[in-house]
Amino acid sequence: MSDEPQLPLLYNFRRCPYAIRARLAIIASGIVVNVRDIVLKHKPEPMLAISPKGTVPVLQLPNGVVIDESADIALWALTQRDPQQLFKLSTTEQQWTMAQLARNDGEFKHWLDRYKYFDRFPEQSQTEYFTAALASLQPLEQQLASHADDFLLQRLTLVDLLLLPFVRQFALVDDAAFAAAPLPRVQQWLAHGLAQPWFIYAMQKRPIWLETGTEYPLLLPMH
Repeated sequence: MSDEPQLPLLYNFRRCPYAIRARLAIIASGIVVNVRDIVLKHKPEPMLAISPKGTVPVLQLPNGVVIDESADIALWALTQRDPQQLFKLSTTEQQWTMAQLARNDGEFKHWLDRYKYFDRFPEQSQTEYFTAALASLQPLEQQLASHADDFLLQRLTLVDLLLLPFVRQFALVDDAAFAAAPLPRVQQWLAHGLAQPWFIYAMQKRPIWLETGTEYPLLLPMH
């Protein structure tokens, strides 16, 4: 008997920004996926068997294919099904989206990690790391300041889903410092995104799979 899932199966850690990104894209696609919530201190053997690097998210498809990079999961979901046309972008928009993904997952995540875990990186102060992360967010501030909408490309698209979880994590380190930062449009964009039903649904707390054996379907049509 095959151990392959009958539906796509997502190993997930609720607070991880990479996992949040994957969930948002799956929710946007409307594809039904079964989710196993884990805790990082007790990674389940079935997950490690299909993705030995042990990071989340990990998506196993019914045909046995495993996707264990969050951006790849997001792209897979929205190329399979995209009812909101979040990935229907012009060539220029696609290029901008991929550039922002690279900046977010490279430069910004570099400074975010040092800001959040500054005690592990004593080379600079937490304030210096905060300042560097703010500078990395300037392209988003400039993009949002160029129009009145609360989405990066004037409508909800893939790039909002890719970046929102990481800016959220940055803001949560010190909400007062973030609120006082000279990023009014980014602050407005973040608040708007966090208030959306699809984001609230994505962040619901669920039972831990190893503790309860409970999987849950991830499905909430976006309107």
